[in-house]
Amino acid sequence: MTILGITLVGPLGFALAATALMLTVALAMCTWRLLVGPSLSDRVVALDAISILLVAFFVVFAMASGVGAYLDVAIVMSLVAFLATVAFARFIERTIGGSDD
Repeated sequence: MTILGITLVGPLGFALAATALMLTVALAMCTWRLLVGPSLSDRVVALDAISILLVAFFVVFAMASGVGAYLDVAIVMSLVAFLATVAFARFIERTIGGSDD
């Protein structure tokens, strides 16, 4: 089996290929929700899920390739995704008008 040009054999290779396939399906569904979502909140949740899935892709690719630098990229992406989620939540709170101050 190959994932992005990396040949994998054995049970770990099968597990990584199956994981990559499931992540791809989940990414397609989240992208659909991002494009079609009826509300802004749905789109923000879909964008957050997409960022989590991309972090998972980097982790799977790091395991498949054996390059630890991809884990550093995954950590940085997760921190940026967290900050983006907080920023979107504040934007939605101000847009809807739910200020308690």
